[in-house]
Amino acid sequence: MDRRRITAIGVLVAAVGAAAAVTLPSFAGDGAAPRGGAPAASDGVAPVVVDALSRDLSLSREQAVKRLKTERRAAGTVTRLRTELGDDYGGSWLSADGATLNVAVADPAQAATVRAAGAVPKQVDRGVRELDAVMSRLDSAGGRASPDVSGWYVDVVTNSVVVLAQPGAEAAGRRFAEASGVPAGSVRVRAAAEAPRPLFDVRGGDAFFINNAGRCSVGFSVVGGFVTAGHCGQPGDRTTGANRIAQGTFAASSFPGDDWAVVEVNGDWTPQGVVNDFNGGTVPVNGSTEAPVGASVCRSGSTTGTRCGVIQAKNATVNYPEGTVTGLTRTDVCAEPGDSGGAWLSGDQAQGVTSGGSGDCTQGGVTFFQPVNEILQRNNLTLVTANGQSPPSAPPADGGATAPPATAAPSAPPGGEQTACTGQVSRTGQIAAGRAQNQPDGRWFRTAAGSQEACLDAPEGTLVALQLQRFTGASFQTVASADTADGVARLSADTPAGVYRYRVVGLDGAGAYTLAFSAR
Repeated sequence: MDRRRITAIGVLVAAVGAAAAVTLPSFAGDGAAPRGGAPAASDGVAPVVVDALSRDLSLSREQAVKRLKTERRAAGTVTRLRTELGDDYGGSWLSADGATLNVAVADPAQAATVRAAGAVPKQVDRGVRELDAVMSRLDSAGGRASPDVSGWYVDVVTNSVVVLAQPGAEAAGRRFAEASGVPAGSVRVRAAAEAPRPLFDVRGGDAFFINNAGRCSVGFSVVGGFVTAGHCGQPGDRTTGANRIAQGTFAASSFPGDDWAVVEVNGDWTPQGVVNDFNGGTVPVNGSTEAPVGASVCRSGSTTGTRCGVIQAKNATVNYPEGTVTGLTRTDVCAEPGDSGGAWLSGDQAQGVTSGGSGDCTQGGVTFFQPVNEILQRNNLTLVTANGQSPPSAPPADGGATAPPATAAPSAPPGGEQTACTGQVSRTGQIAAGRAQNQPDGRWFRTAAGSQEACLDAPEGTLVALQLQRFTGASFQTVASADTADGVARLSADTPAGVYRYRVVGLDGAGAYTLAFSAR
């Protein structure tokens, strides 16, 4: 813990476009902290690896350890044989149970060498260097590949290079191989419904950039994105991760008054229930139980890493240059520009996101955070946790989710006005201009093919968009939408079977709404 006495140097805050605050201008070359070592078992294998292998390959711990030892010996044998066989080496692979090492040879006379090493020889036509040359040809021609071609790889078992094409588009794979000029017979085209994309984790404390300019820190993962500080961005602002890869969009933001924001991430990013500890590891987030005054609390941010102290007061108001923010929590933890929006934890419980403060981490200081439970409640969000209690950030490909449980539509929404909408499933919420919510309950539902009906009832004078969105395998895409007229939006669409959600978007005005929809 690095906690120092307070040195008041005036209250600072970071607002996009403003000189004061915990937001930094864009810069290149953030340093990465060295990674720490994991505890190892007595046999040299990390316990976490043994546990994961046992789980995913349906092995006992003893079988997992034995397999790892066999694989280690096999790797040494392959290294030796690759040198001894030279151009005749055609690759190697283990049997399905990991017990037998197979080694391909292009010269039958080398079979004895393989047997002497304790492996099983396999006669092939091409050595692995020839296969690598085919790969190089394909790589050079990769820019001319059809979008129906998702990739290619060396398959030593079949002694060929495999080109993957979408089902029904195998001809595109063959044309690509022929155009690259590779030897006939060296390439196989295989149909595979694969659509690879890069995948990145959303973790508390990690840096992100706003409109390729200012830098802030991730607060906590929520279903579909993350929460951070409101002064970091406005609805519509686009974000990139610390790796400068497109990440998401600010869906809602409040500053001043409050200091919170919600960023929705694209399908390349997976919100995780952890916080970066800036020491090569992560800290789990297992809930959001509020800690009392006097409790210890630690903050993670992309400028100064993890810093700890105690909670000094709650319901604090700060007069920032940009305006007054109320309901903050005061601490004696230091922070610096760029830490804005970062995660605050008490043990494994989420507490809030960094707002602003005074001082720095050289002299010490005071820092305020926006309580996370208010952000979750105001935006109807679900915290993603490490203990598996939160729903997944995206629908699993193998199913497991069904239509949400039916809830009788209330006779009147909050406020006492009669609702104009009824349906099998009903949800209520609060909406305002610039804010958006996903229903049901921030999640999604599966439904069979057919007609979907929905109705949204909002106060007169508000303008709200109701969107039906379908999960495409990478992200949710809008397939139907309707805006309120005289306080009511009605939507009807014939849709294929799949995973859907409703998105309620505030365009003008504010108030309570009721959403009723069909579910099959």
